[in-house]
Amino acid sequence: MRPTRPIRLEPAPGHVSGIFSGNYRDNINHIGNIVCDANNLAPFSVRVVEVKRTSEQPLKSKSVAPLTVVLFLGFVLSALLLGLSIQQTDGFSIVATILLSLLSSLIGYGNKWTLQLPKRHIKTGKVPRGDVVIRYPKGSFLIVRCDENVARELYFAPESIEYLLTHGPAYRILSLIGTMMLMGGVICLANARIQVQIAWAGSYMLLGSAYWIVAALPGKLHWDTSCYTVTNECLSDSNMEKKGYPSENRTFTQALWKAIVVSKNTGWVRRSDACPDTRAWEDWLNAARACSGDVRLSDKERSTGIKTWEVPDWDPQTALAELLDEQAKTDEKGLSRAGHAEV
Repeated sequence: MRPTRPIRLEPAPGHVSGIFSGNYRDNINHIGNIVCDANNLAPFSVRVVEVKRTSEQPLKSKSVAPLTVVLFLGFVLSALLLGLSIQQTDGFSIVATILLSLLSSLIGYGNKWTLQLPKRHIKTGKVPRGDVVIRYPKGSFLIVRCDENVARELYFAPESIEYLLTHGPAYRILSLIGTMMLMGGVICLANARIQVQIAWAGSYMLLGSAYWIVAALPGKLHWDTSCYTVTNECLSDSNMEKKGYPSENRTFTQALWKAIVVSKNTGWVRRSDACPDTRAWEDWLNAARACSGDVRLSDKERSTGIKTWEVPDWDPQTALAELLDEQAKTDEKGLSRAGHAEV
């Protein structure tokens, strides 16, 4: 029982930039990260998806999930321990089983919550598309093509947690009661028979291992995301053998170029500090935007029914190297002139 409860789900590291909306976040909302499932993108890879909301049902945790199995396991172990305590006529163990089992229910009641995703309440008039570019710490990019409502729900407006027990002081009193129950259960268990103590130790080891295994599973297994439909798209050089059809690259510059190809925009690059603020990079961004301006869907799909974005025949690495070399020469001339002026 914690003295305070979290008010939002834990975000994932990354940078989220609206291509047309101008929005920016320096982290990825927990649910948005789960829906697109792009955490395992290889460094410098680029993936494109389209996300649509196809149902008005709320996004919620699954009723039947790995955690459900662990809950039933805990119930069965409690019943077995209670039966063993009665069979051993061990009063201390009976009291410990009752206290610690009720403690679990008490903690569940105190932390019961539902997730509320934000919605646009005023929907009159048109708004820009909600397409976003997500830059992950390893230099990979995820381009999400969606409308503004989906972008707001998943990435920009904060998620909120609504607890069943909303009164703060009541929760703290509940925490105090839970702490006393835990202390009482441990004291009673310490005075129980050795056979029962061994059974308790084995049960807690088994249950603890089960919780650790469930915590290590992908988050998508615990959430019902069926209200969103995620459609994978690809680039003309994507690896069609891998999940999500990522375009794999050797350098960050190549990955950034392909993200610009799909977005046809470079404003998000500046907002998310995706490149240095130098003249060479500014010229490179202008060139990349110009080369990507006429990019359309490829006439030849890499796979049937998969939208394919054609990557223009332009070498971003060579172009950047030439611009950096030109800037270096200009900077050296400037330093040389400054040195002569001082002399």
